[in-house]
Amino acid sequence: MMKYLPEAQAAELMQHAQAAAAYSYSPYSHFAVGAAVLTTDGTIFNGTNVENASYGVTICAERTALGQAIAQGRRDIVAVAVWSATDTISPCGACRQYIIEFGRDIVIVFRQEGQVIQRTIGELLPFAF
Repeated sequence: MMKYLPEAQAAELMQHAQAAAAYSYSPYSHFAVGAAVLTTDGTIFNGTNVENASYGVTICAERTALGQAIAQGRRDIVAVAVWSATDTISPCGACRQYIIEFGRDIVIVFRQEGQVIQRTIGELLPFAF
């Protein structure tokens, strides 16, 4: 398995994440986030953040997208992309722990200072449970 996705595939996954952000339910933070999960056969599952007045039950886009995949019986996660309108975003700590449950080699596609970056979840969370 390649460590990272080819640039074109990473860009396509990021486009799916961006499209998913349009469905964000974020009336409190006004911070729309979208995510896209890629499986081994190329299937993509999208998700978005869903806020709640009780912030503790808010769910991030990454976990929503992973939930979509898991609900369809998929555990063969290759990559997760996360997008917001800001030029810098990456999965929060809770999402990193959630993602690593499905494999240390999963590629995370995110933006730092406007540039698309790829890292494995193992690189982003080196001392996971």
